[in-house]
Amino acid sequence: MDTSSASSVVGLDQHSDLRRIGAHPDHWYPIAWITDLKIGSPLAARFAGEPIVIVRTKNGTLFALEDRCAHRQVPLSQGVVDGETLRCNYHGWTYDCAGVCVDVPYIGMGSARLPNGVRSYPVCEIDGLLFVFPGDASLAEVRKPAALGAVSNKRYKTRKLNRQVAAHYTFMHENLMDMNHQFLHRRNMGSIRAKCLDRRQGADWIEVDYTFSRGGGGGQSVGEKVIVRLGRSDQKSTFSDLMTIATRYPYQDLRVWVGREEKFQEPVLHVWLGYLPLDAEQKSNRTFGYLSVLKPPVPGLIHLVWPFVTWFTERIFAEDKGIVEQEQAAWDAHGQDMNNEIFPAIRDLRALLARCGKHPE
Repeated sequence: MDTSSASSVVGLDQHSDLRRIGAHPDHWYPIAWITDLKIGSPLAARFAGEPIVIVRTKNGTLFALEDRCAHRQVPLSQGVVDGETLRCNYHGWTYDCAGVCVDVPYIGMGSARLPNGVRSYPVCEIDGLLFVFPGDASLAEVRKPAALGAVSNKRYKTRKLNRQVAAHYTFMHENLMDMNHQFLHRRNMGSIRAKCLDRRQGADWIEVDYTFSRGGGGGQSVGEKVIVRLGRSDQKSTFSDLMTIATRYPYQDLRVWVGREEKFQEPVLHVWLGYLPLDAEQKSNRTFGYLSVLKPPVPGLIHLVWPFVTWFTERIFAEDKGIVEQEQAAWDAHGQDMNNEIFPAIRDLRALLARCGKHPE
């Protein structure tokens, strides 16, 4: 393969490396589950090495600040929520929800002489997750996600997806988008082959359609049957199931329809994923997501078989986590991205991630 040609296709010149391109801060990122945040108890989090503290006051005010006191730089997340403010645990310097220092208790200075405060971040709640906007706050409102997959649809049963992965977020996008890696899951899914039907893209999004065929060497697991077979209105084996995977920067979603003619109906499976970069080099991420399965017509059946769905999806996700961490380890060993990608959909995806991400200065 002509590597110079490949570089132009993926949108990376010879001096660029996709694994050095950061998640762009001008987007909303999931940072914690709403259930993680207790009233009056500061919650420590981070985005790409930036420490952030999230607070909910007794009056319900939600705010996020840089997690350091402007005085001695100690974490504000160790501090005390006092009314609508956050008081540092060390000397009691006090900050309001905008990060303004409103009190230094032992000095008694007038408000005009108080020291500078700390940075504040837009923060919001969406479908059970807390999101922060670490970039240009003027863009926050127009870029707020409307909904996360099918989690709010009562026709679905949903489970949380939550894990920390020692890999750059771009590996996560590639892994989900590339259904050609089904060989990895052969022990849990048998012999299955993906066929790419179509791909569509815009400036900050890409969608890829797949269908699947099954060969010898093992059949469907119980969990897979629950997810796919119970949602099919006609059990004919000649039906071609359809999977559509999308990256809508910076999020991903996966939808499955059972029978191509049913695409404009509700998918039997809908997965939403968001990746939070953790360290400054973004070699690790916390993956937040929801997996929603359409409830079959038989009342209560989905709850009976749900343990099989959980067992199956956990095994698949564990294999994916392990393989992307091996990809990260290979990058660490080489010190550069040596990907020799030939699949057009992933080359398009890599170009999108390069366009939308934050390049090193």
